[in-house]
Amino acid sequence: MNKPVEVKTFSHVKPGDTDFSAGGLRDFFLYRDLGIAKATGGQVICHLVKANPDCPPEEGTGWHRHECEFQIVIMMKGWARFMYEDKSTLVQAGDVVHQRPNIVHYLYDYSPDMEYLEIVSPADFKTVDVPALVDNLPPPTPWT
Repeated sequence: MNKPVEVKTFSHVKPGDTDFSAGGLRDFFLYRDLGIAKATGGQVICHLVKANPDCPPEEGTGWHRHECEFQIVIMMKGWARFMYEDKSTLVQAGDVVHQRPNIVHYLYDYSPDMEYLEIVSPADFKTVDVPALVDNLPPPTPWT
């Protein structure tokens, strides 16, 4: 379990303070760090994730789960299609998804303008690949 630490840090990150960059969990997404992991001593990570315009969806994230205590996704722009266990779920701008700990899922399609805010605890959560729960996912929507 995440052991709370005393947090004495104030954090205020403005849009120009950090940029979107590659090098996050997925090569086909860009990530913008919002400084929350540092501010909370690793208790929580909060970042913006968006589609990399140079990498349209091909195979998606693959089936996986996250070893974490808490995770939410707030879709800011566009849309994404997930499989949560055996249920296909369209997440659109304005939607909020609580991904319970260890839920098996797969993000397999997304719009070119997709952008979501993700909040996870702890900040150093692990991602574990798992065997497919469902075969024959629909193909990604072509970007034109």
